[in-house]
Amino acid sequence: MSATTSYEAMFSTVIGKDYDLLKLICPAATEMSRLVGEVVQTYPKTTETLQVVELGGGTGITTLALLSSQTNLHVLSIDNEPTMQEQAKHHLQQWVTDGRLSFCGDDALTALKHLTDNSIDLIASAYTLHNFLNSYREQVLKEIFRVLKPNGQFINGDRYALNDIRHHTRAVQDEVSQYFEILTPLNRTDVLKQWIVHLFNDESEDHVMRENNALQQMHHFGFIDIKINHRMTVNALLTASKPKPSA
Repeated sequence: MSATTSYEAMFSTVIGKDYDLLKLICPAATEMSRLVGEVVQTYPKTTETLQVVELGGGTGITTLALLSSQTNLHVLSIDNEPTMQEQAKHHLQQWVTDGRLSFCGDDALTALKHLTDNSIDLIASAYTLHNFLNSYREQVLKEIFRVLKPNGQFINGDRYALNDIRHHTRAVQDEVSQYFEILTPLNRTDVLKQWIVHLFNDESEDHVMRENNALQQMHHFGFIDIKINHRMTVNALLTASKPKPSA
């Protein structure tokens, strides 16, 4: 891809229908993938290859944002959903051939446990952690902290529930209404059903990531510079760093 190729054109060419449908149904999701790549783009460049781990690579939308952010990085994309990962492998074969991308089919926790302490520069994700049970997510966050290098960064574009439950509920209701407005004229009731069923899972008490609770949890694990940016109703970009060891 040319460096002058627009972001939208690049995604439409490489990811195709997967990107187009997601952008239609949930524009915040595609925007968060772009923002994850934008944060990685600002990470200090070094002469050594940056080691990046992506949790929940899916069909490759966020993976492509990462690969496009800097030329001097290698991405290990982790996803235990084989159907989606096979699509990513197909979409992004050129980056595999170039030695800039590899895949792991383990679940996030298992894959992280196989990585050594202080070995990864960046861990990035989009719309993966909110799918985890709270207890599983807690273990994943602990492992993220362990494997990051000092000054390493965690970047996550995801569903961070609003602290005001009434406002959050209203935002989710608006989201569901949008699904109906978009998918019903397209006669895609199959996709509509899948998204609504999945949304019930997202909003359950054993899954939901309430913003205040999420920030407190990360602070407890040792992260610093924890920030929520670019909030779009129930969606937001979180960044956090692992501190240098004290002298």
